[in-house]
Amino acid sequence: MNYRASYLNLTKEEFAERIKAARKHLAECALCPRECRVDRTEEKGYCQAGVELKVSSFGPHFGEERELVGRTGSGTIFFAHCNLRCVFCQNYQLSFGGDGSFCTSEDLASIMLLIQDRYGCGNINFVTPTHFVPQILEATYIASQNGLAIPLVYNCSGYESVATLKLLDGIIDIYMPDLKYSSEEWGRKYSGAPDYFERASEALKEMDRQVGGLQLDDHGLAYHGLLVRHLVMPGGLEEAKAILYFIARELSPDTLVNLMDQYYPSYKAFNYPELNRRLTRNEFSEALAYAEDLGLRLAI
Repeated sequence: MNYRASYLNLTKEEFAERIKAARKHLAECALCPRECRVDRTEEKGYCQAGVELKVSSFGPHFGEERELVGRTGSGTIFFAHCNLRCVFCQNYQLSFGGDGSFCTSEDLASIMLLIQDRYGCGNINFVTPTHFVPQILEATYIASQNGLAIPLVYNCSGYESVATLKLLDGIIDIYMPDLKYSSEEWGRKYSGAPDYFERASEALKEMDRQVGGLQLDDHGLAYHGLLVRHLVMPGGLEEAKAILYFIARELSPDTLVNLMDQYYPSYKAFNYPELNRRLTRNEFSEALAYAEDLGLRLAI
């Protein structure tokens, strides 16, 4: 089948309106639920991102879900900085250290075209993109005028602003959020975000409204829809069950869920005895059985 990427349906004027609205946040940033309201041309807010786009790495990635990888890999673009402070972050050099190189929107557009034309990837996968939405919108428009035609993936923490997501409506083809915690306690203790579930649940409902459940082409490659990730944490069975119940009751039934078991202690997790261990087989098996009982569509 031939899928036409969503952003190709927007007019020049529609893109311009979205870009103008997004760029206002660079002077008074409220792109994420933190709503720091800082002028990023002069200071930095919670995420520590300034006004300049910063890319940590890019290229084909074969470690994502098979529905994104296909034969040629998912075309990942990792951005520096993050609006969470997860004590177990496995990419803390990027998220907190800000490792990467400064780029213009034109540079990002060139990277996107390189991923499509040279690497032959089936999608562009923006990893931790929230704080750079204005530049991503600009780059998408530029790239679309120069032949970009593959789906865009918004790969995020789930801690998103509904208002920002509405700027992406009709532009992002695949949303791939984490859904980390269900309780205020865990959100506060492990990510500095006591309102994590409240804001993430609102965000996922908006993503679902925009794209619905995950759709696959004849080769099993995703081209549109919602894919939700949940990393099962040590001692986090009740958190996992509440999250899975929310997905089953509040999101489209064909939402794809990736229940992940690859947690390992990283960054500051060693300072939290309850997190300073791997997940047990029984913990994950029980979470998986619960997901199956709910009738969720699970990634393999």
